[in-house]
Amino acid sequence: MSSRTGAKVPVIDFSNQNLKPSSPEWDLLKFQVREALEEYGSLCFRKPLRAYHGSQSRLYDSISTDDAHIAENIEQCLTTTLWPQGNISFSKTLASFTQLALGLEKTILRMILESFGLEKYMDELVDLTNNHLRAMKYGRPNTSEPTLGIPQHCDNTILTLLSQLNEVQGLEIQNKNGEWMNLNPSPNSFVVMLGESFSIWLNGRLSSCYHRVLMEGNEARYSIGLFARPRGGYLVKVPKELVDDKNPMLFKPFDLEEFLKTYSPQIVQERGKSALIAYCSV
Repeated sequence: MSSRTGAKVPVIDFSNQNLKPSSPEWDLLKFQVREALEEYGSLCFRKPLRAYHGSQSRLYDSISTDDAHIAENIEQCLTTTLWPQGNISFSKTLASFTQLALGLEKTILRMILESFGLEKYMDELVDLTNNHLRAMKYGRPNTSEPTLGIPQHCDNTILTLLSQLNEVQGLEIQNKNGEWMNLNPSPNSFVVMLGESFSIWLNGRLSSCYHRVLMEGNEARYSIGLFARPRGGYLVKVPKELVDDKNPMLFKPFDLEEFLKTYSPQIVQERGKSALIAYCSV
Protein backbone atom coordinates (compact mmCIF):
# COMPACT_ATOMS: atom_id res chain seq x y z
CA MET A 1 0.00 0.00 0.00
CA SER A 2 1.43 3.41 -1.00
CA SER A 3 2.78 5.82 1.59
CA ARG A 4 0.70 8.17 3.72
CA THR A 5 1.51 11.69 4.88
CA GLY A 6 0.36 13.92 7.71
CA ALA A 7 -0.02 16.96 5.42
CA LYS A 8 -3.39 18.73 5.55
CA VAL A 9 -5.80 19.85 2.84
CA PRO A 10 -6.77 23.55 3.20
CA VAL A 11 -9.93 24.35 5.16
CA ILE A 12 -11.80 27.41 3.86
CA ASP A 13 -14.35 29.21 6.02
CA PHE A 14 -17.65 29.83 4.19
CA SER A 15 -19.66 30.76 7.27
CA ASN A 16 -19.76 34.50 6.41
CA GLN A 17 -23.46 35.23 5.90
CA ASN A 18 -22.64 38.38 3.89
CA LEU A 19 -20.52 36.64 1.24
CA LYS A 20 -21.49 38.18 -2.11
CA PRO A 21 -20.04 37.98 -5.63
CA SER A 22 -17.56 40.78 -6.46
CA SER A 23 -17.01 41.63 -2.78
CA PRO A 24 -13.44 41.61 -1.37
CA GLU A 25 -14.36 38.58 0.78
CA TRP A 26 -15.64 36.73 -2.29
CA ASP A 27 -12.50 37.49 -4.31
CA LEU A 28 -10.26 36.30 -1.46
CA LEU A 29 -12.12 33.00 -1.11
CA LYS A 30 -12.18 32.57 -4.89
CA PHE A 31 -8.38 32.79 -4.92
CA GLN A 32 -8.14 30.28 -2.06
CA VAL A 33 -10.49 27.84 -3.83
CA ARG A 34 -8.53 27.99 -7.09
CA GLU A 35 -5.19 27.61 -5.27
CA ALA A 36 -6.37 24.56 -3.29
CA LEU A 37 -7.84 22.84 -6.35
CA GLU A 38 -4.67 23.42 -8.34
CA GLU A 39 -2.64 21.77 -5.59
CA TYR A 40 -4.94 18.99 -4.36
CA GLY A 41 -8.07 18.80 -6.52
CA SER A 42 -9.92 18.92 -3.21
CA LEU A 43 -10.55 21.12 -0.17
CA CYS A 44 -12.69 21.36 2.96
CA PHE A 45 -15.31 24.02 3.56
CA ARG A 46 -16.34 25.01 7.04
CA LYS A 47 -20.04 25.79 7.02
CA PRO A 48 -22.67 25.33 9.76
CA LEU A 49 -24.24 21.89 9.25
CA ARG A 50 -24.96 20.43 12.66
CA ALA A 51 -28.70 21.00 12.35
CA TYR A 52 -28.76 18.78 9.25
CA HIS A 53 -27.10 15.68 10.69
CA GLY A 54 -29.61 13.76 12.55
CA SER A 55 -15.12 -4.76 -7.57
CA GLN A 56 -16.71 -2.65 -4.72
CA SER A 57 -15.51 -3.30 -1.22
CA ARG A 58 -17.55 -5.73 0.87
CA LEU A 59 -17.67 -3.00 3.52
CA TYR A 60 -19.47 -0.46 1.33
CA ASP A 61 -23.23 0.00 0.96
CA SER A 62 -25.35 2.94 -0.19
CA ILE A 63 -28.77 4.21 -1.22
CA SER A 64 -29.27 7.10 -3.62
CA THR A 65 -31.50 9.20 -5.85
CA ASP A 66 -31.07 11.34 -8.95
CA ASP A 67 -32.39 14.91 -9.27
CA ALA A 68 -32.00 15.45 -5.54
CA HIS A 69 -33.41 18.98 -5.73
CA ILE A 70 -36.86 17.39 -6.09
CA ALA A 71 -38.14 16.59 -2.59
CA GLU A 72 -40.38 13.77 -3.86
CA ASN A 73 -37.32 11.89 -5.12
CA ILE A 74 -35.79 11.92 -1.65
CA GLU A 75 -39.06 10.65 -0.19
CA GLN A 76 -39.53 7.85 -2.72
CA CYS A 77 -35.94 6.65 -3.17
CA LEU A 78 -34.32 7.24 0.21
CA THR A 79 -36.84 7.64 3.02
CA THR A 80 -39.15 4.78 2.04
CA THR A 81 -36.15 2.47 1.60
CA LEU A 82 -35.24 2.99 5.24
CA TRP A 83 -38.76 3.50 6.61
CA PRO A 84 -41.43 1.86 4.41
CA GLN A 85 -44.08 3.43 6.62
CA GLY A 86 -42.56 6.88 6.00
CA ASN A 87 -40.58 9.37 8.08
CA ILE A 88 -41.56 12.97 7.42
CA SER A 89 -38.96 14.45 9.77
CA PHE A 90 -36.12 12.58 8.05
CA SER A 91 -37.33 13.63 4.59
CA LYS A 92 -37.50 17.29 5.59
CA THR A 93 -34.07 17.18 7.20
CA LEU A 94 -32.51 15.54 4.15
CA ALA A 95 -34.25 17.98 1.79
CA SER A 96 -32.92 20.91 3.86
CA PHE A 97 -29.41 19.44 3.79
CA THR A 98 -29.66 19.00 0.02
CA GLN A 99 -30.67 22.61 -0.56
CA LEU A 100 -27.75 23.83 1.55
CA ALA A 101 -25.35 21.58 -0.37
CA LEU A 102 -26.75 22.74 -3.72
CA GLY A 103 -26.19 26.36 -2.70
CA LEU A 104 -22.58 25.66 -1.81
CA GLU A 105 -22.08 23.70 -5.03
CA LYS A 106 -23.24 26.68 -7.11
CA THR A 107 -21.03 29.06 -5.13
CA ILE A 108 -17.94 26.92 -5.70
CA LEU A 109 -18.78 26.46 -9.37
CA ARG A 110 -19.17 30.21 -9.86
CA MET A 111 -15.87 30.93 -8.11
CA ILE A 112 -14.00 28.44 -10.29
CA LEU A 113 -15.53 29.81 -13.48
CA GLU A 114 -14.81 33.41 -12.48
CA SER A 115 -11.18 32.53 -11.76
CA PHE A 116 -10.84 31.49 -15.42
CA GLY A 117 -12.98 34.33 -16.79
CA LEU A 118 -15.65 31.82 -17.83
CA GLU A 119 -18.59 32.93 -15.71
CA LYS A 120 -20.80 33.22 -18.82
CA TYR A 121 -21.01 29.40 -18.79
CA MET A 122 -22.53 29.27 -15.31
CA ASP A 123 -26.16 28.79 -16.38
CA GLU A 124 -25.21 26.18 -18.97
CA LEU A 125 -23.28 24.08 -16.45
CA VAL A 126 -26.06 24.32 -13.86
CA ASP A 127 -28.66 23.26 -16.44
CA LEU A 128 -26.63 20.24 -17.59
CA THR A 129 -26.16 18.92 -14.06
CA ASN A 130 -27.96 15.97 -12.51
CA ASN A 131 -27.43 16.14 -8.75
CA HIS A 132 -27.20 12.62 -7.39
CA LEU A 133 -27.67 12.31 -3.62
CA ARG A 134 -26.18 9.24 -1.96
CA ALA A 135 -26.14 8.07 1.66
CA MET A 136 -23.17 5.76 2.31
CA LYS A 137 -22.19 3.24 4.95
CA TYR A 138 -18.76 1.66 5.33
CA GLY A 139 -19.11 -1.38 7.58
CA ARG A 140 -16.86 -2.38 10.46
CA PRO A 141 -13.70 -4.09 9.19
CA ASN A 142 -13.32 -6.11 12.44
CA THR A 143 -9.57 -6.31 11.97
CA SER A 144 -6.59 -4.43 13.30
CA GLU A 145 -5.25 -4.03 9.75
CA PRO A 146 -6.28 -1.08 7.54
CA THR A 147 -9.02 -2.26 5.14
CA LEU A 148 -10.24 -0.55 1.98
CA GLY A 149 -13.81 0.67 2.43
CA ILE A 150 -13.78 1.74 -1.21
CA PRO A 151 -10.79 1.49 -3.57
CA GLN A 152 -8.84 4.37 -5.08
CA HIS A 153 -10.90 6.14 -7.72
CA CYS A 154 -11.75 9.48 -9.23
CA ASP A 155 -15.40 10.55 -9.55
CA ASN A 156 -16.72 11.19 -13.06
CA THR A 157 -18.57 14.23 -11.73
CA ILE A 158 -18.32 17.97 -12.23
CA LEU A 159 -18.09 18.45 -8.47
CA THR A 160 -18.51 16.08 -5.53
CA LEU A 161 -19.57 17.34 -2.09
CA LEU A 162 -19.19 15.00 0.88
CA SER A 163 -20.26 15.40 4.48
CA GLN A 164 -19.29 12.95 7.21
CA LEU A 165 -22.10 11.98 9.57
CA ASN A 166 -20.15 10.47 12.46
CA GLU A 167 -16.68 10.66 13.97
CA VAL A 168 -15.19 7.64 12.17
CA GLN A 169 -12.44 8.86 9.84
CA GLY A 170 -11.02 7.16 6.75
CA LEU A 171 -11.41 9.45 3.73
CA GLU A 172 -8.05 10.00 2.03
CA ILE A 173 -6.94 11.86 -1.09
CA GLN A 174 -3.77 11.33 -3.10
CA ASN A 175 -1.43 14.29 -3.54
CA LYS A 176 0.83 15.03 -6.51
CA ASN A 177 3.63 12.97 -4.96
CA GLY A 178 1.44 9.87 -4.79
CA GLU A 179 1.11 10.09 -0.98
CA TRP A 180 -2.22 9.57 0.76
CA MET A 181 -3.57 12.38 2.95
CA ASN A 182 -6.19 11.73 5.64
CA LEU A 183 -8.74 14.53 5.47
CA ASN A 184 -10.33 14.17 8.94
CA PRO A 185 -13.21 16.56 8.17
CA SER A 186 -15.22 17.95 11.06
CA PRO A 187 -18.96 17.11 11.34
CA ASN A 188 -19.86 20.69 10.37
CA SER A 189 -17.91 20.85 7.12
CA PHE A 190 -18.05 19.73 3.50
CA VAL A 191 -15.28 18.12 1.51
CA VAL A 192 -15.39 19.34 -2.10
CA MET A 193 -13.66 17.39 -4.86
CA LEU A 194 -13.15 18.25 -8.50
CA GLY A 195 -14.45 15.49 -10.77
CA GLU A 196 -13.06 14.19 -14.06
CA SER A 197 -15.88 15.67 -16.15
CA PHE A 198 -15.05 19.18 -14.94
CA SER A 199 -11.31 18.60 -15.32
CA ILE A 200 -11.93 17.61 -18.95
CA TRP A 201 -14.26 20.58 -19.51
CA LEU A 202 -11.44 22.83 -18.21
CA ASN A 203 -9.05 21.23 -20.73
CA GLY A 204 -6.95 19.86 -17.90
CA ARG A 205 -6.29 23.25 -16.26
CA LEU A 206 -7.37 21.68 -12.94
CA SER A 207 -6.90 18.03 -12.09
CA SER A 208 -9.52 15.76 -10.61
CA CYS A 209 -9.09 14.25 -7.16
CA TYR A 210 -8.20 10.61 -6.55
CA HIS A 211 -9.50 9.34 -3.24
CA ARG A 212 -10.32 6.24 -1.23
CA VAL A 213 -11.76 5.22 2.13
CA LEU A 214 -9.43 3.27 4.41
CA MET A 215 -11.18 1.75 7.41
CA GLU A 216 -9.59 0.89 10.75
CA GLY A 217 -11.09 -0.15 14.08
CA ASN A 218 -14.49 -1.69 14.79
CA GLU A 219 -16.98 1.08 14.02
CA ALA A 220 -18.99 1.76 10.86
CA ARG A 221 -18.50 5.02 8.98
CA TYR A 222 -21.44 7.05 7.65
CA SER A 223 -21.38 9.88 5.13
CA ILE A 224 -23.61 11.59 2.60
CA GLY A 225 -22.61 12.94 -0.79
CA LEU A 226 -23.97 15.18 -3.52
CA PHE A 227 -22.55 14.17 -6.90
CA ALA A 228 -23.03 16.75 -9.69
CA ARG A 229 -22.85 14.79 -12.95
CA PRO A 230 -23.45 15.83 -16.57
CA ARG A 231 -26.88 14.70 -17.71
CA GLY A 232 -27.17 12.04 -20.39
CA GLY A 233 -27.43 13.51 -23.88
CA TYR A 234 -25.29 16.53 -23.04
CA LEU A 235 -21.93 16.80 -24.79
CA VAL A 236 -19.23 17.94 -22.38
CA LYS A 237 -16.83 20.00 -24.48
CA VAL A 238 -13.92 22.31 -23.78
CA PRO A 239 -14.80 26.03 -24.14
CA LYS A 240 -13.00 27.81 -26.98
CA GLU A 241 -11.55 30.29 -24.46
CA LEU A 242 -9.36 27.53 -23.01
CA VAL A 243 -7.80 26.55 -26.33
CA ASP A 244 -4.95 28.44 -28.03
CA ASP A 245 -1.50 27.85 -29.50
CA LYS A 246 0.00 27.27 -26.05
CA ASN A 247 -2.93 25.20 -24.81
CA PRO A 248 -4.12 22.84 -27.55
CA MET A 249 -7.37 20.91 -27.27
CA LEU A 250 -6.70 17.86 -25.08
CA PHE A 251 -10.14 16.26 -25.07
CA LYS A 252 -12.89 15.65 -27.59
CA PRO A 253 -16.55 16.18 -26.61
CA PHE A 254 -18.17 13.29 -24.78
CA ASP A 255 -21.52 12.19 -23.42
CA LEU A 256 -21.05 10.71 -19.95
CA GLU A 257 -24.05 8.42 -20.33
CA GLU A 258 -22.60 6.96 -23.54
CA PHE A 259 -19.26 6.48 -21.81
CA LEU A 260 -20.92 4.56 -18.99
CA LYS A 261 -22.71 2.34 -21.51
CA THR A 262 -19.39 1.55 -23.18
CA TYR A 263 -17.42 1.12 -19.97
CA SER A 264 -19.23 -0.87 -17.31
CA PRO A 265 -18.50 0.08 -13.66
CA GLN A 266 -16.37 -3.04 -13.32
CA ILE A 267 -14.25 -2.17 -16.36
CA VAL A 268 -13.90 1.44 -15.25
CA GLN A 269 -12.63 0.27 -11.88
CA GLU A 270 -10.28 -2.33 -13.38
CA ARG A 271 -8.77 0.17 -15.79
CA GLY A 272 -8.30 2.63 -12.99
CA LYS A 273 -8.15 6.36 -12.99
CA SER A 274 -7.52 6.91 -16.71
CA ALA A 275 -10.69 5.30 -18.15
CA LEU A 276 -12.68 8.49 -18.87
CA ILE A 277 -9.53 10.43 -19.80
CA ALA A 278 -8.55 7.72 -22.29
CA TYR A 279 -12.09 7.61 -23.68
CA CYS A 280 -12.18 11.28 -24.71
CA SER A 281 -8.51 12.23 -25.14
CA VAL A 282 -7.65 13.72 -28.54
